[in-house]
Amino acid sequence: MTFRLVRLSVLMAALCGAVTAQSAPKQRSASVPYTWKNVQMVGGGFVDGIVFHPAVKGVRYARTDIGGAYRWNEIVHGWEPMLDWVSYENANWMGVDSIAVDASDPNRVYLACGMYTNPATPDGAILRSNDRGKTFQHANVPFKFGGNESGRGHGERLAVDPHLGGILYLGTRHAGLWKSADHAATWTKVESFPDTAETMPAAGREQGQGRGMSFVLFDPRSGVSGKPTSTIYVGVSLEGQGNLFRSTDAGKSWQAVPGAPVEYAPARAAFGSDGVLYITYAAGPNPYQAIGGGVWKLDTASGTWTDITPDRPGDGRGFGYGGVSVDAHRPRALIVSTYSRPRGEEVFRSVDGGANWKPVFASGGTYDFSLAPYVARTPIHWLFDVEIDPANSDHAIFTTGYGGYETFNLGAMDLGKPTKWSVMSKGIEETVALDLLSPPEGAHLLTAIGDYSGFVHADLDKPAPEGNYDRPRFGNTTGLAGAQNSPQMIVRVGRGGGSGGSIGYTMDGGRTWQPTSSAPPAATMGSIAVSTDGATWVWTPERSAVYRSGDFGGRWTKSEGIPENTHVIADPINPRKFYGLALFDGKLYVSTDGAATFTAQPLVLPDGLPTRGGNLGNDRSNRGDTRGGQDRIYATPGHEGDLWLAAFNGLYHSADSGLTFARLGHVDQIHGFGFGQAAPGTAAPTLYLIGVIDGVRGVFRSTNTAKSWVRINDDQHQWGLLLQITGDPKQFGRVYVGTHGRGVIYGDPVASR
Repeated sequence: MTFRLVRLSVLMAALCGAVTAQSAPKQRSASVPYTWKNVQMVGGGFVDGIVFHPAVKGVRYARTDIGGAYRWNEIVHGWEPMLDWVSYENANWMGVDSIAVDASDPNRVYLACGMYTNPATPDGAILRSNDRGKTFQHANVPFKFGGNESGRGHGERLAVDPHLGGILYLGTRHAGLWKSADHAATWTKVESFPDTAETMPAAGREQGQGRGMSFVLFDPRSGVSGKPTSTIYVGVSLEGQGNLFRSTDAGKSWQAVPGAPVEYAPARAAFGSDGVLYITYAAGPNPYQAIGGGVWKLDTASGTWTDITPDRPGDGRGFGYGGVSVDAHRPRALIVSTYSRPRGEEVFRSVDGGANWKPVFASGGTYDFSLAPYVARTPIHWLFDVEIDPANSDHAIFTTGYGGYETFNLGAMDLGKPTKWSVMSKGIEETVALDLLSPPEGAHLLTAIGDYSGFVHADLDKPAPEGNYDRPRFGNTTGLAGAQNSPQMIVRVGRGGGSGGSIGYTMDGGRTWQPTSSAPPAATMGSIAVSTDGATWVWTPERSAVYRSGDFGGRWTKSEGIPENTHVIADPINPRKFYGLALFDGKLYVSTDGAATFTAQPLVLPDGLPTRGGNLGNDRSNRGDTRGGQDRIYATPGHEGDLWLAAFNGLYHSADSGLTFARLGHVDQIHGFGFGQAAPGTAAPTLYLIGVIDGVRGVFRSTNTAKSWVRINDDQHQWGLLLQITGDPKQFGRVYVGTHGRGVIYGDPVASR
């Protein structure tokens, strides 16, 4: 997950710099209707919060750090995305820092949206819905959220008054406590809240480490319907000083709660119906390494605090506690979760208010991985939220860094029997696509995925039964390439672990993989190219020179005449021909000897070279991670020397190996580019593009070599930030779109009647 927090925060900053200049209103453009579905991986990202409605069965929501929010659909028994309509300009909203529901109105749901708190990222927004997230209105707020920053597993920071639903409180990371009295339409700062709760010094804020306030929690016993709730608790991620505050006059004044633990920071809290408040504590930048923590309860009637930590950190075992939930029907029954616990995470359950605990996993809990086979070999981690369904005491959920699990027999522990847990994240897709490959035969699609390696998708509607790539297994897969004339040969590169290295290949279309016997010095990630006959591989590792191999990775030699960090592609016809682009240096590098040597030729564009900086993709330090289609060169399938230059600010075409380029009209901006099968009755491959054409932003298709374009997505299918696109060479019209946090989407034209 480091990939997301550090690298993609830079990407988001670049994005936000770009969108401020893109204010042209949308115009009408030709369109073709498409149906859109997720390529099934299931989960694949940090689900950092689950919110059940306290009174209505089946109403629940999930939030993710970069992939928006989801609503549970009881009919299809799966999750549905609520924010696919979010545009590129508002992609920051796809990081959801908190969710709140209205106890008195099950149709209302609120989302606190914003991905980062760094200066380059726009301020956040509060989204509000009165139809369970089918439609939203939004209110811009003068501060930032950190949906993909430290502390994102805390919560919930946003809360609705259970007795007067128009009132909401919001705990921020750097801007104090805020209140709305009109269903989140407008917000004012609560000036009476202690200044000590504004948490992090400026240096920490600049690094995106401000955890800020961790939760806002109303005591529902302290009010009556139609009047503001009197007692409100706010936890703050501070250690060594007061970090739990309370108001007993409906938010007019606030005081530190006497006797509250201060050694660790509060993470989450839950009330029992008997008035006992349970709080988990941790020290360390959730969701990363914790150095200590515990579980405490407060008898709010007597003011007595009790340490009820089930497994105490110590003796070199530094870890914290994340989630806590109390059974709505049994106030002394509760569960809590650990995080960064040595030798494995655990969920503990107590039925006597924390006096005694049983470990869920160590008591023989069993798992069903069938909905997401890849998680079977992924250790449970980032277990920051556990929830007991208020409508069913046997139903509990815990979230992880790749979705989560649920059980429907939690009460079996009372009989000394094991619980059964299954993947709970059907419908949730939160991966980041770093590259896509649809080969001319065999599997529909191969994906290169940040954090989860990637998959071979023989069936787009079912997760890969063999799980993600293995032998070697990567964290990030950053590049995929296949041999056009030997399509069973595919090579992938990424960030390897252990002795497997950072490159692997298949000779059978992805059914089996194997590592190479050698690699360039310290080679990792980067991009890969494969000659059309599969005999020559060209690897540009991250921050490295360009290397070639002619013996399936047995030996590697440095390519001459081409700069470091240059992305290389293969000619689809001539197996000896490769190309590399240095756009801002005005050079195209061409090899005709199997990438042994490259010759630089001037890159002459009719309207001059684009300027560096300011637009997404122009920062070379980002290029190895974003892998987007802008500022890159592509070779037309089936044609030698036929090149397309997809610059951020325009599309160019060459039919003479790059000696001359012509600019294509209509294209104003590009974020992704790719090819697919030609339309019936035509010879040229179909072109696909993410960007702006004639002032309209969208996903586009051209069947006549860019003479004209049609938009194929619509305003309800925008998915925030899009990074990759490619068509399917086996099926006209099918297209694959790689998102930043909503997985990979595939689209097909709606059949005409």
